[in-house]
Amino acid sequence: MAQTSFSSMLPARLQFLLPAKYRAYPNPIVPVVRLSGPIGAVMPLRQGLAMQSVAPLLERAFSVPGAKAVALVINSPGGSAAQSHLIFKRIRAFAEEKELPVIAFVEDAAASGGYMIACAADEIYADPASIVGSIGVVSASFGFHELIERIGIERRVHTAGKSKAMLDPFRPENPDDVVRLKGLQRQIHEVFVGLVRDRRGEKLNDSYDDLFSGAFWVGAEALDLGLVDGLGDIRTILRQRFGDKVQFRMIEPARPPLLGRLLGRRSLGQSSLIDPGEIVGALEERAAWARLGL
Repeated sequence: MAQTSFSSMLPARLQFLLPAKYRAYPNPIVPVVRLSGPIGAVMPLRQGLAMQSVAPLLERAFSVPGAKAVALVINSPGGSAAQSHLIFKRIRAFAEEKELPVIAFVEDAAASGGYMIACAADEIYADPASIVGSIGVVSASFGFHELIERIGIERRVHTAGKSKAMLDPFRPENPDDVVRLKGLQRQIHEVFVGLVRDRRGEKLNDSYDDLFSGAFWVGAEALDLGLVDGLGDIRTILRQRFGDKVQFRMIEPARPPLLGRLLGRRSLGQSSLIDPGEIVGALEERAAWARLGL
């Protein structure tokens, strides 16, 4: 008690001299983590949100001295189910360990895996024009077998294990492969649905048949369905919750070393001004957003 009283006697500019647990924080602090973009290795040449990059941000956010809550700003069309689930579990683990509430705010979209991550929050708020939901599983590919036959290319694949080349896009689609894929999707979907039911509970409007169909809605409809708790933006909601003097502590990714920033993503021998990988990655990211009409 004496140490706490002493901290309150120190001027704010000298609080840094005390150990973090003894400092006085005159204004509420809320760390903010932005989670933007497709989730996981959804594109061959560009990495999306993944545990490797997100975990350090979450650890820093939940370790901010004097924090009253942790805010997540989510803007994602979804992606890897596994990476979404891993990020979800890490958020819940930190929240329970630090005994801090988590509040999520949806920007353009929290769809599919993006919504799974949002469900790690104790409360979810969305803009009336946000896209929310898409509680489903999708797998997309192409069939090139007729094209390579037309241009005279012979496909040669040798495997050990009859299912190793399952869903090869350069061979005609095998009905048995499709059955197996749908079985895998069904299991992943059940995990997703169970997670949403566990986190949202009685808030969900189960009278709507399409709730877990993979459909998505704007924020106002999502509120009626119980997928979100309210409408609003981070500044308005947190000022209402913690007062006008609440301080937002932005948790930013660590900057790469100076040499890395100077070289960018190019190798020392790369002289082209156009990176083909960046072009393909940008197109695939655009396709992920286009599925939501954004």
